[in-house]
Amino acid sequence: MEKIELRGCSENELIEICQKIGLKRFRAIQLFQWVQQKAVRSWADIKNISKSDLETLSNHLHFSVLNKVREQRSKDGTRKYLFRLEDGETIECVLMDYARLKARDRHTICVSTQVGCPVGCAFCATGLEGFKRNLSAAEIISQVLDISQDIQQEDPDFQVTNIVFMGMGEPMLNYDQVLKSIRVLNQAQGLNIGMRRMTISTSGVVPKIIQLAKDNSQVGLAVSLHAADDSTRDKLIPMNRRYPLSELMEACREYSRITHRRITFEVALTADNSKPAEAEALARLLKGQLGHVNLIPVNPVVGTGMERPSQEKIVKFAQVLEDAGISVSSREERGTDIDAACGQLRRQWEGKLV
Repeated sequence: MEKIELRGCSENELIEICQKIGLKRFRAIQLFQWVQQKAVRSWADIKNISKSDLETLSNHLHFSVLNKVREQRSKDGTRKYLFRLEDGETIECVLMDYARLKARDRHTICVSTQVGCPVGCAFCATGLEGFKRNLSAAEIISQVLDISQDIQQEDPDFQVTNIVFMGMGEPMLNYDQVLKSIRVLNQAQGLNIGMRRMTISTSGVVPKIIQLAKDNSQVGLAVSLHAADDSTRDKLIPMNRRYPLSELMEACREYSRITHRRITFEVALTADNSKPAEAEALARLLKGQLGHVNLIPVNPVVGTGMERPSQEKIVKFAQVLEDAGISVSSREERGTDIDAACGQLRRQWEGKLV
């Protein structure tokens, strides 16, 4: 009998399992709290459940913990982790510690949802290595739990406040496991992270955008837009050939109609695509859409050949959008000194950066 991954179980799933194997309901609640609140990594770490009950549980459930291979720390408080999975594959995730800034008590973890990525965006290091497999809900949740436990050894009061699903991989292509991980992380007996404090980022998987609106109207949505015309976006995001801008923007309008929530549109700015004409085209595309534009100076990544624009270009680009009535901000750079772009640490570890 194949064992179930314990860290991917909801409280109700554990209750159902306990009832099937003859254990009381309260045991399931205790177990869920140990796993999700206290982030234990083994059966030996659980103290208030009898050894006989733990042995019974271990016959049906499996701890899928991560092995920290490497950690990088930025001067701004950002930490980047490389974790090895049980099958030997590696993934990255990033802690963005905004609590160092005055009046901003926020700790955001950016998690991966796939090993590699099948989308192959032109500016992303992850896609350069291709796609291996989807992560399970347990492997997604484990990134949050293991980073929390790691930092709590230094700061016992540390708590994750926000989660963004925009690390390695396309979350919408692993939709079911991503949604399950969100629901588990939201549960009151676990980390109790609010739905509105979690955001899924997509390169534009149109059917899943609409499904997300219908399945869960509270989770935030970010769309990697990056260009306002199909010919340019085809080169930057191959997904656009399957779901062109006309279909993507219609899905975004439908999402906002159902949820009444604004979408964050991510725009990676390079030295080449940061001209006022591009900003004007973007303003026309987003006219009437409930949303906010987040400008992201592209991270320098070996193998992409892309360079970031000057600060002057970024300011002018933003001004064009503001003048057109589009809400806009420029992403605060985090972890640039430790190569915080998705996939960079993994490629470096595997010896593929020169």
